[in-house]
This record gives sequence, structure tokens and C-alpha cells, in this order.
Amino acid sequence: MFAVIKTGGKQLRVQEGQEIFVEKLNVEPGQVYEFTEVLATSNQVGHPFVEGAKVVAEVVKQGKQKKIIVFKYKRRKNYRRKQGHRQPYTKLVVKQIIG
Repeated sequence: MFAVIKTGGKQLRVQEGQEIFVEKLNVEPGQVYEFTEVLATSNQVGHPFVEGAKVVAEVVKQGKQKKIIVFKYKRRKNYRRKQGHRQPYTKLVVKQIIG
């Protein structure tokens, strides 16, 4: 069974037992988090969400992704800007899909 959930402005297709990385959530590792914005399951499609459906996941850890370099440059104008960015994430394990 699978479900399509909405979190952090993105849509993810998840299955039970799958590890997923989502935008940072304000929960501690070891806690359980419920996604109530379920767009579709293997049985039905919602308009926009499936009634009574939810996805239960356990938080494994909080972290930051690998650093990316943002470099802006304009030729012949002596304009250079270098900036780094590390996006925070939450790692979850999907425990149960209800609905």
C-alpha cells in the first residue's frame, strides 16, 4: 500500500517501512509524527485530501544536507558573490498508512 502526502511544499509517494527526508519539522528524534494531508492512497484519490487518511512516521534524526555553493558573477564588472547554504531536514521512517 502506498500514499501520496504533502509536506514542506512538496509531494512524496511513501510506503510502509520507507525512509524519507522532508523539510525540517519541529519534533524531537524518537517521537511519532502524523501527516494528515494525504492526497491519494492506493485505493482512492482525494479532492484535495482523502477523508480520514493519515500517515504515521517516526522521527529518526534532524540534520543538515551537504553544503552547496551559490556563486553570482557578472563578467567584466568586477562583481562576484560567494555564499554557502546547508538545508535543514528531518529523516523519518514511515510506520503505518491509515485509510
